[in-house]
Amino acid sequence: MAEIVTMGEIMLRLSPPGYQRFIQATSFDINYGGSEGNIAVCLSNYGHNTAYITKLPKNTMGDCVVATLRKYGVDCSAIVRGGNRVGIYFLENGSSVRPSSVVYDRADSSMAQATSDDFDFEAILKDIKWFHTSGITPVLNKEVAKATKKAMMIAKKNGAIVSFDLNYRVKLWAEEIEEKQKLIADMMQYVDVCFGNARDAAMVLGYKDGDIDFINGDYSICVNEENMQKVIKKYKFKYLVSSLRESISASDNKYSAVVATEDDIYTGKKYMLHITDRVGSGDAFASGFIHGLITGKSKEEALNFAIASSAIKHTIPGDLNFTIVEEVEKLATSSGEGRVVR
Repeated sequence: MAEIVTMGEIMLRLSPPGYQRFIQATSFDINYGGSEGNIAVCLSNYGHNTAYITKLPKNTMGDCVVATLRKYGVDCSAIVRGGNRVGIYFLENGSSVRPSSVVYDRADSSMAQATSDDFDFEAILKDIKWFHTSGITPVLNKEVAKATKKAMMIAKKNGAIVSFDLNYRVKLWAEEIEEKQKLIADMMQYVDVCFGNARDAAMVLGYKDGDIDFINGDYSICVNEENMQKVIKKYKFKYLVSSLRESISASDNKYSAVVATEDDIYTGKKYMLHITDRVGSGDAFASGFIHGLITGKSKEEALNFAIASSAIKHTIPGDLNFTIVEEVEKLATSSGEGRVVR
């Protein structure tokens, strides 16, 4: 029986080896990833029984995705087979002053063709402890948005904690912006734990507070105590959790995070990171916080575990976070010097 269920789209990732540019590549490295799938795998690695909801084509590529998830202990019984194709994204890893670049090829994917009728949410979400999804999933189209909202509603009705990562993706917000914001804002009534901050809320939920420009203004106002707590009160979240990233270059970042409640805000440990692969680091962060809360840690302990989880993911190629609780705990309680373990 699944303890934690996530829902979203998982895609085939094709990347030039190392730090090559697309135009240089004569081959691609293959990975599979997507925010909610990444979280299901990470939490499985942390010892939880996880299940994943998605729709995949009934062909060899769909089989490959299922095999990958099963390899890492994720229950795939809620995955529906049908539709046209697995979505693809091409990733060019950045280095130094050159940022990473993503090209999507996900139109008419199987998950984008999914509807509420594809999934027996009452059965899938019975007796679970936690349900997670993100802002990527409902903006695929209106039918997927309806399915996402239904899953959140049923999970909440069944007593599960519901978390939502606002996860703004500019290439999915090219049109119908206000309509999408209203759709997702309406889902927030079911959310207990939200990953994001005032800027994410402004972009994804249409959040406003007077004349403050959260989107183009100073980022520090988006993650300060006053504005984090205003977002919490607006949407009635229990926790609002945001990473804090200082980008020195595409290769080097300073990384920390904050967790806010209606009563206070806490800033966690900071790491200086040399980045191997940044993709999936936010999912590793969310996984770490979910693991922390579901295992009874305080919000401060959960946050520092989440930061360490994400820090390790920055060192691992691919979307998935191949680490275990003991490794994360050791980093969270050490200096992070990376000495050889003998």
